[in-house]
Formats: sequence, C-alpha cells, structure tokens
Amino acid sequence: MTRWRGRHGRGRRGLAAAAVALAALALTAAADPGEPEQVFEFADERIAESSGLAASQLHDGVYYTHNDSDDGAIVYAVDSSGATLAAITLQGVEARDWEAVAVGRDESGAPAVYVGDIGDNMTVSWPSVRVHRFTEPQALTDASVAPTSYEFVYEDGARDAEALLIDPADNRLYIVSKDISGGMYAAPETLSTDGPNTLTRVGSAPMFVTDGAFSPDGSAFALRTYWSVHFYAEPDRLLDSAAVPQQDIGESLTYTRDGAAVLVGAEGQGSAVWRVPVPAAALPEATAAPAPSADPSAAAPEETESEPAESEPPAEAAEPDGSGGPGTLGLIGTGAAVAAAAIAGIVVLARRG
Repeated sequence: MTRWRGRHGRGRRGLAAAAVALAALALTAAADPGEPEQVFEFADERIAESSGLAASQLHDGVYYTHNDSDDGAIVYAVDSSGATLAAITLQGVEARDWEAVAVGRDESGAPAVYVGDIGDNMTVSWPSVRVHRFTEPQALTDASVAPTSYEFVYEDGARDAEALLIDPADNRLYIVSKDISGGMYAAPETLSTDGPNTLTRVGSAPMFVTDGAFSPDGSAFALRTYWSVHFYAEPDRLLDSAAVPQQDIGESLTYTRDGAAVLVGAEGQGSAVWRVPVPAAALPEATAAPAPSADPSAAAPEETESEPAESEPPAEAAEPDGSGGPGTLGLIGTGAAVAAAAIAGIVVLARRG
C-alpha cells in the first residue's frame, strides 16, 4: 500500500503547475544552508551525456551514471574523484532513452541498481516505458549482466519523464513526469515481469523535473529542475528549495549517503558534479519533528485563530510545486513564469532525442 493514498485529485490542478518555475526566481528569499561546491568531474570520455546519478549502497563514495541513448546499454560506476571503476553492460537491453538511475533492493533484499528507460521528449507517444534492474556487484570491474526488466504504462496516457525514485522504506518505485503540469506516479507494490505495471498519479510536481531521489532514511525526497532543487516530505508538501549551480543541461541528482547534501550533475564530456547542501527544513531532524499539539486544552484559547490553519495544510501556503498555494513564490509576476517556461522550452528543444 502506498503511503500517499488519496492524493490523486490534488495532483491534477493544471494551471497551478506553471507557477513552479517561479521557485528559482525566489530562492534568494530562503535561508542559505551553505554554498554549493564542485566535488568532481567525469574523467571518462565515454561519459558524454550523463543523464542520471545514484549513490551506491554497497560501495562508499561510488556513484552510478549512464549516457542518454547513444552509448548502448551501459552503466558506469565512478568514484568520488570522477574516475571510472567499472562499465556494466546490460545484456539484451535496448537503450531507447535512458534518463534515470536509482539504487533500491532486489527480491532478496540485496542492493540493486534500477535504470529508467523512461524518456520520450520528442513525440511523447511511447505506449510504455521500461525499468531494468540488476544486483549491485560486489566487485567493481567491467562486466555484463542479465537484468530483470519491467514494463510500465501511465494511468493517464504517455508521458516524458527523467526522474526515477525508490523509497528506501518499502522499495516502492516512483516516476516523475517532465512537463509543464508535472506529476508524480507510483508503481504497484509488487512489480510484475509478465505484463505492464500501471503507474498511478499520487501528486503534482514542479515544471520540467530532470531527476529526483529519496533521502537515505526516506524522510524526504528531492526533485530537481534545470534551475533548482525542491525538497518534499510527501507529494504536494514542500519543505524547502535550493538553487543549483548553472549547468548547460542539468539532468541528474542523488543524495549523499549521509543525507546532508545532494549531488547534481549535467550532460557533456568532463561535466562537473556539484554538492548542494540540504536546507535545514528538509533534514531528518526537521522532518521528524512532532506536529503542533492537538491537545483540546491547548487549542481552546486559540479557537478563533487556529481553526483556519487546521482546515488547510500549512505547506499549501508555501508550495511552489504546482499544488496551487499562493505563498511567497506566488507573489512574483506571471510574466516571469512565462519567461521561465520559454527558457525551459528552448533547453528541451535543444536536447538530442
């Protein structure tokens, strides 16, 4: 059972989704958790279109990445200096439009790498998308593996997507669409290899999400766009946002193993990966904080002022994530949103199919 049942309706408010682009324009008003810093550059010339990034659960300081679609079905393991440790070829697999990678578990509970062949940014017409899984190797050397493959269909029609997330609490898979009215979709609890698995919409998402990941403890998840990273406690419940360094085609994100930061990367040979600190409001100690007291004795003297807050989730007023809340970000003119959308459109059109 997904932990976010009953949120489908909130994710369908179309016009509100366009406001998400304003997040990047208002980040200067947020508390600064620290400056981003470059941690490494990809040294391998074969890694020219890094479209996904995932921290290994088995090997400390190791990250998995892959190219978009022109390099074959290969996943690269790199170390914290950007040097390639292994090239893992997936046998019998077509790299149609690989856009994401995540690390979860296999049936035995062992760490496993999931690769999302989920992109469809030209025609948005693929009847289904695929995710391939292989167990994390104990030794990082060049190898060929026979993956387990799953097919998926969206409940509301074809979507372009570049974000694949796996909840560490229950190993459930989520895909986030990349469009103006973005959505977050949950896979079934148990995946089948016999036929399509239906992806069910559970919430809205920022405009043009290019990657995402759950925090190591599962208390939050992050979604990145070309301009910023948004941190959530659950779909449509924004915790905070952070700016990302300027990148030509920023398409990857993963949490560090300690959960204190996210790493963000981009396409291009020798492209850099940056460390972006997680805002305090999105750290585990903040997300685990108890909710305000519901003690009747405490509520009684504040009845007149507290009732509106109880009837509307507090996060709604601050959300720049497409759920419709006005908040600080909503005060910025709609002209900025149009400009941001135009820029995003240019970026998307400039991408290779």
